Amino acid sequence: MLATTNLISCNFSLLPLKLPRRITQNPNSTVLLPKTTSKSLLFLKPHNHNKTMSFPFQRKGGLQICHCTLNSENPKEDPVFDKGSSVLDTRVSGKEGRDWTTSILLFFLWGALMYYVFNLSPNQTPSRDMYFLKKLLNLKGDDGFRMNEVLVSLWYIMGLWPSVYSMLLLPTGRSSKINIPVWPFLILSFFGGAYVLLPYFVLWKPPPPRVEEIEIRKWPLNFLESKLTAGVSLAAGLGLIVYAALANSDVWKEFYQYFRESKFIHIMSIDFTLLSTFAPFWVYNDMTARKWYDKGSWFLPLSLVPFLGPALYLVLRPSLSEMPASLSPVSPEKE
Repeated sequence: MLATTNLISCNFSLLPLKLPRRITQNPNSTVLLPKTTSKSLLFLKPHNHNKTMSFPFQRKGGLQICHCTLNSENPKEDPVFDKGSSVLDTRVSGKEGRDWTTSILLFFLWGALMYYVFNLSPNQTPSRDMYFLKKLLNLKGDDGFRMNEVLVSLWYIMGLWPSVYSMLLLPTGRSSKINIPVWPFLILSFFGGAYVLLPYFVLWKPPPPRVEEIEIRKWPLNFLESKLTAGVSLAAGLGLIVYAALANSDVWKEFYQYFRESKFIHIMSIDFTLLSTFAPFWVYNDMTARKWYDKGSWFLPLSLVPFLGPALYLVLRPSLSEMPASLSPVSPEKE
């Protein structure tokens, strides 16, 4: 803000008085204005002490006290602005951010899932599970056995999901309220999927920390913000889904039988369902942090489409490098 800019901020204390609409600006004084419908900051043109200012408010019957700050010599002292620049909207709804009730519920969900995976999930074919795993990892040569097409597609899509979540959680899914980084969970999610990410969801608390422009140009944000990375993920996922969709009914029946008997395929299918379920929330979180909710809100129902919805959002979302530096919002004051 320039040194000659006038800043008027209003506290809504009603007084049973009336004033004319036209007032004369007087430096270093308290100004009385008619009540407006909402709290606001009025940015006026450079002041001239010999001119009269007009405020076109229509409502009558109440007054509010407005404090006028003129000729601010140091813009850093302005309480509306914070030092530095950020390309993320770090606005927090409420005074404490996230409600810990959600974290507690997620913790119990994670605990129930872990109990089910280790104690209740079917485990009728452990030797076949090991054989499938070796075939999918290309550790076993061609022995004439044809792998189930749906299983192959699911396996490779589970390798793409961590990339999608990395692009959603870095940087907008980080937390400035805890000292636990998100990147270890993202790396481990390549092996454990949602079962590894859920503990971070339990601990996560908004808002995200500041992101400086120099950080966007460095690894890994320059890679995760790349439209090429998002486009490759979307194209690969689309190809795998089409490959599975073209399989005949016998292949799908075989996969369902595997799901009922195999621990490996059973927990991988549940993992895919969990990642698809949580993705719309992180799309919404990333969208609001980038201040794109008004234009991109139509992506929310689209993000319910497993994998393809979130992947398409990553391709079309605005890049952080293209966004202007934003102001850090003022924390809500206790009344």
